[in-house]
Amino acid sequence: MRQVLIIDSPPLYSGYLKDKLNTEKIKVVFAEIKKDAFPKMLSVLPDLIIIDIEEAHKDFYDFLTKKRDDPNASKIPIIISGPTMERDLVSSLAQYNVIKYFNKPIKFDIFFKAIAKSLMSTFAFDPTLGAMEIHVNNNIIFIEVAKGLNREKLSILKYRLTEIIDLAHISTPKIVLMMSDLTLSFVDGANVELLLDNILADSRVQAKNLKIITTDSFTKDLVAGHVQYSGVQVAISLPLILNSIVDKTETTDIANLITEKVLDSTDDMNQGLVQLSFHSDISQDDAEDDSGLAATIAIIEDDAVSRNMLEHSFESLNAQISTFATGSEFLTSTNKVEYDLVILDVNLPGLSGFDVLKILQNKQYFSPTIVYSSEKSREAVMQALSLGARTYLVKPLKPEVLLQKAIEVLRSKDNM
Repeated sequence: MRQVLIIDSPPLYSGYLKDKLNTEKIKVVFAEIKKDAFPKMLSVLPDLIIIDIEEAHKDFYDFLTKKRDDPNASKIPIIISGPTMERDLVSSLAQYNVIKYFNKPIKFDIFFKAIAKSLMSTFAFDPTLGAMEIHVNNNIIFIEVAKGLNREKLSILKYRLTEIIDLAHISTPKIVLMMSDLTLSFVDGANVELLLDNILADSRVQAKNLKIITTDSFTKDLVAGHVQYSGVQVAISLPLILNSIVDKTETTDIANLITEKVLDSTDDMNQGLVQLSFHSDISQDDAEDDSGLAATIAIIEDDAVSRNMLEHSFESLNAQISTFATGSEFLTSTNKVEYDLVILDVNLPGLSGFDVLKILQNKQYFSPTIVYSSEKSREAVMQALSLGARTYLVKPLKPEVLLQKAIEVLRSKDNM
């Protein structure tokens, strides 16, 4: 049986790797570079070594040097994942028989192709289109699944959740699973079960604390028909499950609860996590920077000054911007264009922003929408979110704040 030695990998990384490689009948052995990596390598003499590093430290180079100088181990190929490294340094690793260096966040499908090539094998990999976004606010973990149910991403989710719960020190996690743009049928049943089972795999996640937002009747029927999902709540919009997931002791204002507890993620909780990234998620091998999103963005704003300011702000994203003074003009354009992002005011002449959201929902046009409006009433926030808006931002905001939120939504549209 072929064997792979994995050194210094975090839980998500090691768990998913082990599951995937075991499926391919490949034995996995784990080691720590500062503790037992070299003796384990000599005892196992694996077909491949995979190393994950946070930095190229002395112990790392000591291991590589000892391996290179050992006649039994020198020819074992190595694949490394780590921080961005200068080309000259990457090239210097070739002397240690490092055949591939992946900058983090690694793209798992490309990563496994390199592993398969080294082992002279072919791995099965689900090509289904699918997007997944995860963010955290206090003890609430929001998971958005869109486009489709990709089994690779569903499998990674189990380890990602445990990693987040551990990192954020959440004793009683509450999970909000959002699948608002998915229409499923019985052929998707196994994938829905995989998704739910992986969310509930961590014993700290109780079924009663899993809330699913979907308009899909199949998902609701599947949950109701499986005893293991007893207690899982299914609703058609976020406001309907809000009372059961947030602590209302700080405020009774529903709009504040939504904006403070739901829409604002705790960004530092997301740092250091292995990202759910795939080559198919982006258009180039190397991740693009924020100035090269190459996105199509629609701005619907009736005030000419505000519209021009927004257009000018978004030009820094190197995006293709289309501006509209009315909702009707924008809706006409959606017959020909699928926008990557929509910036929408609710106070518009003729059709209101709420009317626009309702029409988009009815025609199943699911481009992510940021509502950006001076209207800040509880009813407005709840109505916009229930009609499918991704987030609700209240004017005025500094341009860089709005841009950052837009970048987050654009990235999440294609990632995890």
